[in-house]
Amino acid sequence: MTSEVDRRPAVPRGERGATTVHDRVTSKIAAQVARRALSRFVESAGHVPPGRRTPRVTTSVRRAPERNGKGREGDPAESRPMLGEVRVRIAVELGYPSDIGAQCAAVRREVTEGLREWAGMGVSDLSVSVEKLHSVHSRRTDQERVR
Repeated sequence: MTSEVDRRPAVPRGERGATTVHDRVTSKIAAQVARRALSRFVESAGHVPPGRRTPRVTTSVRRAPERNGKGREGDPAESRPMLGEVRVRIAVELGYPSDIGAQCAAVRREVTEGLREWAGMGVSDLSVSVEKLHSVHSRRTDQERVR
C-alpha cells in the first residue's frame, strides 16, 4: 500500500515553502528573556514599580539568504542554520543603586541566546538602553526632594 507521502511529486528545494519569524514574535521572545534576566537581580528588581518591570523591545527581522546546508530536527541550536537575523533595541527601567553594567550585559547575553534557541535567529545588533533609574528615595511621596 502506497502512502500519500510516497505519491507526492518531489518539489525542488528552491520552490518549497519557508519558515518565517515575524518581528512581533521576536519582540515577545526578547521581552520575556530580558524580564527573566533582570528578575535575577533582586537588589534592583525591588526598587522598580511592578508596572514598569517589563522591558520595551523593538525588533527588525531580516530573512536569511537561501542556504544549501541541511539542519536536522535533533541538532543543537548552534549547529542549525539560522532562519534570519534580527536587530534588537531594548529599553529597561532599573533599580538604583545596583550593578547597571552587569544587568545590561545579562540582558544582552540571554536575549542573544534565547533568540538563537527559540526562534532560530541570529542577532546582528542588540542594544540595551536604561530608560529610567528607580531609587529608593524617589518612591517617597508628600516630601521634599532628596538632595
